[in-house]
Amino acid sequence: MSLKNTKTTEKNTVELEFVIAKETFEAEVLKVYKKNAPKINIPGFRKGKAPKSIIEKMYGKGVFYEEALNNLIPAEYEAAVKESGIEPVAQPEISVGDITDEGVEITAKVFVKPEVSLKSYKGLEAEKVVKKVTDEDVDRDVNAARERNSRMIDITDRAAAMDDTANIDYLGKVDGVAFDGGAAKGYDLKLGSGQFIPGFEDQIAGHNIGETFDVNVKFPEEYHAEELKGKDAVFTVTLNALKVKQLPELDDEFAKDVSEFDTLAEYKADVKAKIEKRYNDAADSAVMEKIYDALIANVEADIPQAMFDQEVDGMVNDYAYRMQSQGLDLDTYFKYTGTTINDLKAQMKPQAERQVKVRLALEKVVELEKIEPTEEDITAEYKAIADAYKMEIEKVQEALEKDAVKKDLAMRKASEFIKDNAKITEVAEEKKETAKPKAKTTKKAAEKTAEKAEEKTSDTAEKPKTTRKKKTEEPKAEGEEKPKTTRKKKTETAESDK
Repeated sequence: MSLKNTKTTEKNTVELEFVIAKETFEAEVLKVYKKNAPKINIPGFRKGKAPKSIIEKMYGKGVFYEEALNNLIPAEYEAAVKESGIEPVAQPEISVGDITDEGVEITAKVFVKPEVSLKSYKGLEAEKVVKKVTDEDVDRDVNAARERNSRMIDITDRAAAMDDTANIDYLGKVDGVAFDGGAAKGYDLKLGSGQFIPGFEDQIAGHNIGETFDVNVKFPEEYHAEELKGKDAVFTVTLNALKVKQLPELDDEFAKDVSEFDTLAEYKADVKAKIEKRYNDAADSAVMEKIYDALIANVEADIPQAMFDQEVDGMVNDYAYRMQSQGLDLDTYFKYTGTTINDLKAQMKPQAERQVKVRLALEKVVELEKIEPTEEDITAEYKAIADAYKMEIEKVQEALEKDAVKKDLAMRKASEFIKDNAKITEVAEEKKETAKPKAKTTKKAAEKTAEKAEEKTSDTAEKPKTTRKKKTEEPKAEGEEKPKTTRKKKTETAESDK
Protein backbone atom coordinates (compact mmCIF):
# COMPACT_ATOMS: atom_id res chain seq x y z
CA MET A 1 0.00 0.00 0.00
CA SER A 2 1.19 3.46 -0.87
CA LEU A 3 -0.60 6.42 0.76
CA LYS A 4 -0.69 9.23 -1.80
CA ASN A 5 -2.76 11.94 -0.18
CA THR A 6 -4.83 12.83 2.87
CA LYS A 7 -7.16 15.79 2.60
CA THR A 8 -10.09 17.21 4.55
CA THR A 9 -13.05 17.62 2.22
CA GLU A 10 -15.61 18.82 4.77
CA LYS A 11 -15.98 18.96 8.53
CA ASN A 12 -15.07 15.63 10.17
CA THR A 13 -14.57 14.05 6.76
CA VAL A 14 -11.23 13.03 5.27
CA GLU A 15 -10.38 11.56 1.89
CA LEU A 16 -7.59 9.01 1.80
CA GLU A 17 -6.01 8.34 -1.57
CA PHE A 18 -3.84 5.24 -1.68
CA VAL A 19 -2.59 2.71 -4.20
CA ILE A 20 -2.66 -1.07 -3.98
CA ALA A 21 0.66 -2.18 -5.47
CA LYS A 22 0.41 -3.76 -8.92
CA GLU A 23 2.19 -6.95 -7.90
CA THR A 24 -0.08 -7.34 -4.84
CA PHE A 25 -3.19 -6.87 -6.97
CA GLU A 26 -2.04 -9.26 -9.70
CA ALA A 27 -1.14 -11.93 -7.17
CA GLU A 28 -4.63 -11.67 -5.64
CA VAL A 29 -6.28 -11.82 -9.07
CA LEU A 30 -4.36 -15.04 -9.73
CA LYS A 31 -5.57 -16.50 -6.43
CA VAL A 32 -9.16 -15.61 -7.30
CA TYR A 33 -8.76 -17.22 -10.73
CA LYS A 34 -7.43 -20.45 -9.20
CA LYS A 35 -10.28 -20.50 -6.71
CA ASN A 36 -13.01 -19.96 -9.31
CA ALA A 37 -11.59 -21.75 -12.37
CA PRO A 38 -12.94 -25.21 -11.37
CA LYS A 39 -16.47 -23.79 -11.53
CA ILE A 40 -16.12 -22.18 -14.98
CA ASN A 41 -17.11 -23.96 -18.21
CA ILE A 42 -15.42 -22.79 -21.41
CA PRO A 43 -16.23 -24.55 -24.73
CA GLY A 44 -13.23 -26.54 -25.96
CA PHE A 45 -11.73 -26.98 -22.50
CA ARG A 46 -12.40 -29.47 -19.76
CA LYS A 47 -14.24 -27.91 -16.84
CA GLY A 48 -11.77 -26.03 -14.67
CA LYS A 49 -8.94 -26.27 -17.17
CA ALA A 50 -9.47 -23.06 -19.17
CA PRO A 51 -6.47 -20.67 -18.97
CA LYS A 52 -6.95 -17.35 -17.18
CA SER A 53 -6.43 -15.40 -20.41
CA ILE A 54 -9.21 -17.35 -22.18
CA ILE A 55 -11.66 -16.75 -19.34
CA GLU A 56 -10.80 -13.03 -19.32
CA LYS A 57 -11.26 -12.87 -23.07
CA MET A 58 -14.71 -14.43 -22.85
CA TYR A 59 -16.01 -12.66 -19.71
CA GLY A 60 -13.91 -9.49 -19.74
CA LYS A 61 -10.48 -8.66 -18.38
CA GLY A 62 -11.94 -7.53 -15.07
CA VAL A 63 -13.85 -10.71 -14.37
CA PHE A 64 -11.74 -11.45 -11.27
CA TYR A 65 -11.06 -7.84 -10.24
CA GLU A 66 -13.98 -7.20 -7.93
CA GLU A 67 -13.43 -10.25 -5.75
CA ALA A 68 -9.69 -9.57 -5.66
CA LEU A 69 -10.26 -5.97 -4.59
CA ASN A 70 -12.82 -6.97 -1.96
CA ASN A 71 -10.21 -9.33 -0.55
CA LEU A 72 -7.45 -6.71 -0.54
CA ILE A 73 -9.15 -3.45 0.38
CA PRO A 74 -9.84 -4.09 4.11
CA ALA A 75 -6.20 -4.60 5.05
CA GLU A 76 -4.96 -1.96 2.60
CA TYR A 77 -7.45 0.55 3.96
CA GLU A 78 -6.45 -0.20 7.55
CA ALA A 79 -2.80 0.34 6.65
CA ALA A 80 -3.68 3.69 5.03
CA VAL A 81 -5.64 4.73 8.13
CA LYS A 82 -2.72 3.83 10.38
CA GLU A 83 -0.22 5.71 8.23
CA SER A 84 -2.44 8.81 8.01
CA GLY A 85 -2.99 8.96 11.76
CA ILE A 86 -6.71 9.66 11.44
CA GLU A 87 -9.32 8.12 13.75
CA PRO A 88 -12.32 6.81 11.75
CA VAL A 89 -15.67 6.58 13.53
CA ALA A 90 -17.84 4.92 10.89
CA GLN A 91 -17.69 2.85 7.75
CA PRO A 92 -15.88 4.55 4.86
CA GLU A 93 -17.18 5.14 1.37
CA ILE A 94 -14.80 3.32 -0.96
CA SER A 95 -14.36 4.06 -4.66
CA VAL A 96 -11.96 2.42 -7.10
CA GLY A 97 -10.08 4.54 -9.59
CA ASP A 98 -7.78 3.65 -12.44
CA ILE A 99 -5.53 0.62 -12.66
CA THR A 100 -2.12 1.97 -13.68
CA ASP A 101 1.40 0.63 -13.99
CA GLU A 102 1.80 1.56 -10.34
CA GLY A 103 -1.28 -0.33 -9.16
CA VAL A 104 -4.95 0.26 -8.29
CA GLU A 105 -5.94 3.75 -7.19
CA ILE A 106 -8.35 3.78 -4.25
CA THR A 107 -10.17 6.68 -2.62
CA ALA A 108 -11.76 6.29 0.82
CA LYS A 109 -14.09 8.93 2.20
CA VAL A 110 -13.72 8.58 5.95
CA PHE A 111 -15.77 10.07 8.78
CA VAL A 112 -13.37 10.94 11.58
CA LYS A 113 -13.73 11.59 15.26
CA PRO A 114 -14.92 15.17 15.83
CA GLU A 115 -13.16 17.72 17.96
CA VAL A 116 -14.81 17.69 21.38
CA SER A 117 -14.75 20.29 24.12
CA LEU A 118 -16.27 20.07 27.59
CA LYS A 119 -17.48 23.22 29.28
CA SER A 120 -17.41 21.36 32.60
CA TYR A 121 -16.97 17.83 33.89
CA LYS A 122 -16.09 18.36 37.55
CA GLY A 123 -18.63 19.25 40.20
CA LEU A 124 -21.59 17.93 38.21
CA GLU A 125 -24.68 17.80 40.40
CA ALA A 126 -27.04 14.86 40.89
CA GLU A 127 -29.51 13.64 43.48
CA LYS A 128 -29.31 10.11 44.83
CA VAL A 129 -32.78 8.91 45.74
CA VAL A 130 -32.41 6.60 48.73
CA LYS A 131 -35.16 4.00 48.98
CA LYS A 132 -35.80 2.75 52.49
CA VAL A 133 -36.26 -0.97 53.01
CA THR A 134 -39.65 -1.72 54.56
CA ASP A 135 -41.00 -4.76 56.38
CA GLU A 136 -43.17 -5.36 53.30
CA ASP A 137 -40.03 -5.57 51.14
CA VAL A 138 -38.51 -8.17 53.45
CA ASP A 139 -41.74 -10.15 53.62
CA ARG A 140 -42.00 -10.12 49.82
CA ASP A 141 -38.55 -11.68 49.39
CA VAL A 142 -39.08 -14.16 52.21
CA ASN A 143 -42.42 -15.23 50.76
CA ALA A 144 -40.79 -15.63 47.36
CA ALA A 145 -38.36 -18.06 48.99
CA ARG A 146 -41.31 -19.90 50.54
CA GLU A 147 -42.92 -20.14 47.09
CA ARG A 148 -39.72 -21.58 45.64
CA ASN A 149 -39.64 -24.18 48.39
CA SER A 150 -43.33 -25.05 48.29
CA ARG A 151 -44.72 -28.46 47.32
CA MET A 152 -47.95 -29.71 45.80
CA ILE A 153 -50.02 -32.09 47.90
CA ASP A 154 -53.01 -34.18 46.84
CA ILE A 155 -56.51 -33.33 48.06
CA THR A 156 -58.84 -36.28 48.55
CA ASP A 157 -61.17 -35.27 51.38
CA ARG A 158 -63.00 -32.21 50.08
CA ALA A 159 -64.49 -30.48 47.07
CA ALA A 160 -62.52 -28.20 44.75
CA ALA A 161 -61.89 -24.66 45.98
CA MET A 162 -60.35 -21.57 44.48
CA ASP A 163 -56.51 -21.66 44.49
CA ASP A 164 -56.56 -25.44 44.06
CA THR A 165 -54.93 -26.94 40.97
CA ALA A 166 -57.55 -29.08 39.27
CA ASN A 167 -56.66 -31.78 36.76
CA ILE A 168 -59.53 -31.91 34.28
CA ASP A 169 -60.77 -33.33 31.00
CA TYR A 170 -63.02 -30.98 29.05
CA LEU A 171 -64.92 -30.75 25.78
CA GLY A 172 -66.44 -27.47 24.67
CA LYS A 173 -69.37 -27.00 22.29
CA VAL A 174 -71.13 -24.04 20.71
CA ASP A 175 -74.67 -24.71 19.51
CA GLY A 176 -73.99 -28.38 20.19
CA VAL A 177 -70.94 -28.53 17.92
CA ALA A 178 -67.37 -29.02 19.18
CA PHE A 179 -64.92 -26.33 18.12
CA ASP A 180 -61.16 -26.28 17.52
CA GLY A 181 -59.07 -25.85 20.66
CA GLY A 182 -62.02 -26.59 22.92
CA ALA A 183 -60.94 -30.00 24.22
CA ALA A 184 -58.16 -31.43 26.37
CA LYS A 185 -57.45 -34.33 28.69
CA GLY A 186 -55.45 -34.28 31.90
CA TYR A 187 -55.16 -30.48 31.90
CA ASP A 188 -53.85 -28.81 35.09
CA LEU A 189 -55.75 -25.59 35.83
CA LYS A 190 -55.20 -23.40 38.88
CA LEU A 191 -58.62 -22.18 39.93
CA GLY A 192 -58.71 -18.41 40.20
CA SER A 193 -55.73 -17.89 37.89
CA GLY A 194 -57.90 -16.31 35.19
CA GLN A 195 -56.30 -18.60 32.63
CA PHE A 196 -59.63 -19.61 31.12
CA ILE A 197 -62.51 -17.37 30.08
CA PRO A 198 -64.56 -15.69 32.86
CA GLY A 199 -66.85 -18.02 34.78
CA PHE A 200 -65.13 -21.28 33.80
CA GLU A 201 -62.91 -21.72 36.85
CA ASP A 202 -65.56 -20.58 39.33
CA GLN A 203 -67.94 -23.33 38.18
CA ILE A 204 -65.37 -26.06 38.90
CA ALA A 205 -65.18 -24.98 42.55
CA GLY A 206 -67.53 -27.04 44.72
CA HIS A 207 -67.28 -30.23 42.64
CA ASN A 208 -65.67 -33.44 43.84
CA ILE A 209 -63.06 -35.66 42.25
CA GLY A 210 -64.62 -38.06 39.76
CA GLU A 211 -67.61 -35.83 38.95
CA THR A 212 -68.57 -34.96 35.37
CA PHE A 213 -70.56 -31.75 34.97
CA ASP A 214 -71.35 -28.92 32.56
CA VAL A 215 -69.78 -25.46 32.70
CA ASN A 216 -71.79 -22.75 30.94
CA VAL A 217 -69.85 -19.70 29.79
CA LYS A 218 -69.99 -16.89 27.24
CA PHE A 219 -66.93 -16.01 25.12
CA PRO A 220 -65.88 -12.37 25.47
CA GLU A 221 -66.69 -10.01 22.60
CA GLU A 222 -62.95 -9.30 22.23
CA TYR A 223 -62.01 -12.99 22.07
CA HIS A 224 -59.26 -13.67 19.52
CA ALA A 225 -61.15 -16.36 17.58
CA GLU A 226 -63.62 -14.52 15.37
CA GLU A 227 -66.08 -17.44 15.15
CA LEU A 228 -66.37 -17.63 18.97
CA LYS A 229 -66.72 -13.96 19.89
CA GLY A 230 -69.73 -13.39 22.13
CA LYS A 231 -70.97 -17.00 21.73
CA ASP A 232 -72.50 -19.10 24.50
CA ALA A 233 -70.62 -22.33 25.10
CA VAL A 234 -71.07 -25.48 27.18
CA PHE A 235 -68.02 -27.38 28.42
CA THR A 236 -68.41 -30.93 29.68
CA VAL A 237 -65.82 -31.25 32.43
CA THR A 238 -64.53 -34.25 34.38
CA LEU A 239 -62.61 -33.51 37.56
CA ASN A 240 -59.77 -36.06 37.76
CA ALA A 241 -57.69 -34.85 40.71
CA LEU A 242 -56.98 -31.91 43.00
CA LYS A 243 -53.76 -30.55 44.38
CA VAL A 244 -52.94 -27.54 46.53
CA LYS A 245 -49.69 -25.69 47.07
CA GLN A 246 -48.30 -26.07 50.58
CA LEU A 247 -45.85 -23.43 51.77
CA PRO A 248 -43.24 -24.28 54.43
CA GLU A 249 -43.83 -22.91 57.89
CA LEU A 250 -42.13 -19.59 58.53
CA ASP A 251 -39.84 -20.65 61.39
CA ASP A 252 -36.21 -21.36 62.27
CA GLU A 253 -36.30 -24.68 60.41
CA PHE A 254 -37.28 -22.87 57.23
CA ALA A 255 -34.35 -20.43 57.72
CA LYS A 256 -31.95 -23.38 58.09
CA ASP A 257 -33.30 -24.99 54.93
CA VAL A 258 -32.96 -21.93 52.68
CA SER A 259 -29.90 -20.17 54.13
CA GLU A 260 -26.76 -20.55 56.18
CA PHE A 261 -28.50 -19.08 59.23
CA ASP A 262 -29.92 -20.92 62.24
CA THR A 263 -32.77 -18.58 63.08
CA LEU A 264 -35.54 -16.82 61.19
CA ALA A 265 -34.48 -13.49 62.68
CA GLU A 266 -30.94 -13.86 61.32
CA TYR A 267 -32.26 -14.90 57.92
CA LYS A 268 -34.61 -11.90 57.74
CA ALA A 269 -31.78 -9.57 58.73
CA ASP A 270 -29.68 -10.95 55.89
CA VAL A 271 -32.58 -10.56 53.45
CA LYS A 272 -32.94 -6.94 54.55
CA ALA A 273 -29.22 -6.29 54.04
CA LYS A 274 -29.36 -7.74 50.54
CA ILE A 275 -32.37 -5.62 49.63
CA GLU A 276 -30.58 -2.53 50.96
CA LYS A 277 -27.61 -3.34 48.73
CA ARG A 278 -29.90 -3.91 45.76
CA TYR A 279 -31.65 -0.59 46.31
CA ASN A 280 -28.34 1.20 46.80
CA ASP A 281 -26.86 -0.30 43.62
CA ALA A 282 -29.94 0.78 41.68
CA ALA A 283 -29.68 4.27 43.16
CA ASP A 284 -25.99 4.45 42.22
CA SER A 285 -26.82 3.46 38.65
CA ALA A 286 -29.55 6.09 38.48
CA VAL A 287 -27.12 8.70 39.85
CA MET A 288 -24.57 7.77 37.19
CA GLU A 289 -27.16 8.32 34.49
CA LYS A 290 -27.98 11.74 35.92
CA ILE A 291 -24.27 12.56 35.93
CA TYR A 292 -24.01 11.43 32.30
CA ASP A 293 -26.96 13.67 31.46
CA ALA A 294 -25.17 16.61 33.08
CA LEU A 295 -21.94 15.65 31.32
CA ILE A 296 -23.34 15.52 27.80
CA ALA A 297 -25.13 18.82 28.40
CA ASN A 298 -21.60 20.28 28.57
CA VAL A 299 -20.40 18.64 25.36
CA GLU A 300 -19.62 20.86 22.41
CA ALA A 301 -18.96 18.89 19.22
CA ASP A 302 -20.09 18.67 15.62
CA ILE A 303 -20.83 14.94 15.58
CA PRO A 304 -21.15 13.25 12.16
CA GLN A 305 -24.54 11.67 11.54
CA ALA A 306 -22.67 8.54 10.48
CA MET A 307 -21.63 7.97 14.11
CA PHE A 308 -25.25 7.98 15.25
CA ASP A 309 -26.34 5.76 12.36
CA GLN A 310 -23.66 3.20 13.13
CA GLU A 311 -24.59 3.17 16.81
CA VAL A 312 -28.22 2.51 15.87
CA ASP A 313 -27.15 -0.33 13.58
CA GLY A 314 -25.15 -1.88 16.41
CA MET A 315 -28.13 -1.65 18.76
CA VAL A 316 -30.41 -3.27 16.17
CA ASN A 317 -27.93 -6.13 15.78
CA ASP A 318 -27.76 -6.60 19.55
CA TYR A 319 -31.56 -6.54 19.75
CA ALA A 320 -31.86 -9.15 17.00
CA TYR A 321 -29.35 -11.39 18.80
CA ARG A 322 -31.29 -11.15 22.07
CA MET A 323 -34.53 -12.05 20.32
CA GLN A 324 -32.88 -15.01 18.59
CA SER A 325 -31.94 -16.35 22.02
CA GLN A 326 -35.69 -16.33 22.79
CA GLY A 327 -36.58 -18.10 19.56
CA LEU A 328 -37.86 -15.10 17.61
CA ASP A 329 -36.28 -13.39 14.61
CA LEU A 330 -36.73 -9.78 13.55
CA ASP A 331 -38.95 -10.56 10.58
CA THR A 332 -41.36 -12.49 12.79
CA TYR A 333 -41.28 -9.74 15.39
CA PHE A 334 -42.13 -7.10 12.77
CA LYS A 335 -44.96 -9.29 11.49
CA TYR A 336 -46.51 -9.69 14.94
CA THR A 337 -46.11 -6.06 15.98
CA GLY A 338 -46.94 -4.44 12.64
CA THR A 339 -43.72 -2.45 12.72
CA THR A 340 -40.70 -2.14 10.42
CA ILE A 341 -36.94 -1.94 10.74
CA ASN A 342 -37.22 1.84 10.34
CA ASP A 343 -39.67 2.00 13.26
CA LEU A 344 -37.21 0.06 15.42
CA LYS A 345 -34.34 2.32 14.40
CA ALA A 346 -36.39 5.43 15.16
CA GLN A 347 -37.18 4.01 18.60
CA MET A 348 -33.49 3.38 19.28
CA LYS A 349 -32.20 6.65 17.87
CA PRO A 350 -32.42 8.78 21.08
CA GLN A 351 -30.51 6.21 23.15
CA ALA A 352 -27.95 5.73 20.38
CA GLU A 353 -27.28 9.47 20.18
CA ARG A 354 -26.93 9.63 23.94
CA GLN A 355 -24.44 6.76 24.02
CA VAL A 356 -22.31 8.36 21.32
CA LYS A 357 -22.22 11.66 23.23
CA VAL A 358 -21.36 9.97 26.53
CA ARG A 359 -18.56 8.01 24.87
CA LEU A 360 -17.07 11.11 23.26
CA ALA A 361 -17.31 13.01 26.54
CA LEU A 362 -15.55 10.25 28.48
CA GLU A 363 -12.83 10.03 25.84
CA LYS A 364 -12.27 13.76 26.33
CA VAL A 365 -12.03 13.30 30.10
CA VAL A 366 -9.44 10.56 29.52
CA GLU A 367 -7.45 13.02 27.40
CA LEU A 368 -7.76 16.00 29.76
CA GLU A 369 -6.98 14.05 32.92
CA LYS A 370 -4.28 11.97 31.20
CA ILE A 371 -5.91 8.77 32.45
CA GLU A 372 -3.64 5.81 31.75
CA PRO A 373 -4.44 2.30 33.03
CA THR A 374 -1.41 0.55 34.49
CA GLU A 375 -0.06 -2.83 33.44
CA GLU A 376 -1.45 -4.17 36.72
CA ASP A 377 -4.90 -2.83 35.78
CA ILE A 378 -4.74 -4.51 32.38
CA THR A 379 -3.58 -7.84 33.80
CA ALA A 380 -6.34 -7.72 36.44
CA GLU A 381 -8.92 -7.03 33.72
CA TYR A 382 -7.72 -9.99 31.65
CA LYS A 383 -7.94 -12.17 34.76
CA ALA A 384 -11.45 -10.93 35.57
CA ILE A 385 -12.60 -11.76 32.02
CA ALA A 386 -10.89 -15.15 32.18
CA ASP A 387 -12.56 -15.95 35.51
CA ALA A 388 -15.97 -14.82 34.23
CA TYR A 389 -15.77 -17.05 31.16
CA LYS A 390 -13.80 -19.85 32.87
CA MET A 391 -10.96 -19.51 30.37
CA GLU A 392 -7.20 -19.52 30.68
CA ILE A 393 -5.89 -15.99 30.90
CA GLU A 394 -3.48 -16.65 28.01
CA LYS A 395 -6.44 -17.50 25.76
CA VAL A 396 -8.17 -14.26 26.68
CA GLN A 397 -4.99 -12.29 25.98
CA GLU A 398 -4.79 -13.93 22.56
CA ALA A 399 -8.42 -13.14 21.77
CA LEU A 400 -8.61 -9.53 22.99
CA GLU A 401 -6.28 -6.80 21.82
CA LYS A 402 -4.43 -5.09 24.62
CA ASP A 403 -5.18 -1.61 23.24
CA ALA A 404 -8.92 -2.31 23.25
CA VAL A 405 -8.82 -3.57 26.84
CA LYS A 406 -6.74 -0.56 27.79
CA LYS A 407 -9.27 1.81 26.22
CA ASP A 408 -12.16 0.12 28.03
CA LEU A 409 -10.35 0.54 31.34
CA ALA A 410 -9.55 4.18 30.63
CA MET A 411 -13.21 4.92 29.87
CA ARG A 412 -14.24 3.18 33.08
CA LYS A 413 -11.74 5.18 35.07
CA ALA A 414 -13.01 8.39 33.46
CA SER A 415 -16.54 7.46 34.51
CA GLU A 416 -15.35 6.86 38.07
CA PHE A 417 -13.45 10.16 37.98
CA ILE A 418 -16.50 12.28 37.09
CA LYS A 419 -18.56 10.45 39.72
CA ASP A 420 -15.89 10.95 42.41
CA ASN A 421 -15.78 14.65 41.54
CA ALA A 422 -19.55 15.13 41.31
CA LYS A 423 -21.75 16.78 43.94
CA ILE A 424 -24.18 14.04 44.92
CA THR A 425 -27.00 14.83 47.33
CA GLU A 426 -28.88 12.01 49.01
CA VAL A 427 -32.64 12.47 49.30
CA ALA A 428 -35.34 10.19 50.67
CA GLU A 429 -37.71 8.61 48.21
CA GLU A 430 -41.14 10.22 48.15
CA LYS A 431 -44.07 7.91 48.51
CA LYS A 432 -45.95 7.59 45.26
CA GLU A 433 -49.63 6.83 44.89
CA THR A 434 -50.15 3.22 43.89
CA ALA A 435 -51.30 2.96 40.31
CA LYS A 436 -54.60 1.24 39.69
CA PRO A 437 -54.31 -2.13 37.99
CA LYS A 438 -55.14 -2.10 34.30
CA ALA A 439 -57.93 -4.25 32.95
CA LYS A 440 -56.75 -7.44 31.26
CA THR A 441 -57.28 -7.86 27.56
CA THR A 442 -57.20 -11.06 25.59
CA LYS A 443 -54.34 -11.37 23.09
CA LYS A 444 -53.49 -13.79 20.36
CA ALA A 445 -50.86 -16.34 21.27
CA ALA A 446 -48.55 -14.92 18.62
CA GLU A 447 -48.84 -11.44 20.09
CA LYS A 448 -47.99 -12.78 23.52
CA THR A 449 -44.90 -14.42 22.13
CA ALA A 450 -43.77 -11.24 20.44
CA GLU A 451 -44.50 -9.20 23.54
CA LYS A 452 -42.49 -11.59 25.70
CA ALA A 453 -39.57 -11.50 23.29
CA GLU A 454 -39.52 -7.75 23.05
CA GLU A 455 -37.17 -6.11 25.53
CA LYS A 456 -36.63 -2.47 26.33
CA THR A 457 -34.58 -0.88 23.62
CA SER A 458 -32.96 1.55 26.02
CA ASP A 459 -31.46 0.96 29.43
CA THR A 460 -31.32 3.99 31.65
CA ALA A 461 -28.41 2.49 33.54
CA GLU A 462 -26.45 1.47 30.46
CA LYS A 463 -22.81 2.49 30.41
CA PRO A 464 -21.07 3.71 27.27
CA LYS A 465 -19.62 0.81 25.29
CA THR A 466 -16.35 0.39 23.49
CA THR A 467 -15.78 -2.46 21.11
CA ARG A 468 -13.14 -5.00 22.02
CA LYS A 469 -11.53 -6.31 18.88
CA LYS A 470 -10.34 -9.89 18.57
CA LYS A 471 -6.78 -10.36 17.45
CA THR A 472 -7.90 -13.05 15.07
CA GLU A 473 -9.84 -10.48 13.03
CA GLU A 474 -8.46 -7.90 10.64
CA PRO A 475 -7.61 -4.81 12.70
CA LYS A 476 -10.21 -2.09 12.48
CA ALA A 477 -10.70 1.35 13.92
CA GLU A 478 -13.05 2.04 16.81
CA GLY A 479 -16.67 1.54 15.80
CA GLU A 480 -15.78 0.74 12.18
CA GLU A 481 -16.41 -2.20 9.90
CA LYS A 482 -14.24 -3.26 7.00
CA PRO A 483 -15.08 -1.71 3.64
CA LYS A 484 -16.58 -4.40 1.47
CA THR A 485 -17.55 -2.97 -1.88
CA THR A 486 -15.45 -1.70 -4.74
CA ARG A 487 -18.23 0.24 -6.41
CA LYS A 488 -18.66 3.94 -5.89
CA LYS A 489 -21.20 3.79 -3.13
CA LYS A 490 -21.28 3.68 0.64
CA THR A 491 -20.77 0.26 2.22
CA GLU A 492 -23.76 -1.15 4.12
CA THR A 493 -23.42 -2.80 6.55
CA ALA A 494 -48.17 -18.61 26.36
CA GLU A 495 -51.55 -20.27 27.03
CA SER A 496 -54.42 -18.37 25.42
CA ASP A 497 -57.89 -17.94 26.83
CA LYS A 498 -60.12 -20.88 26.23
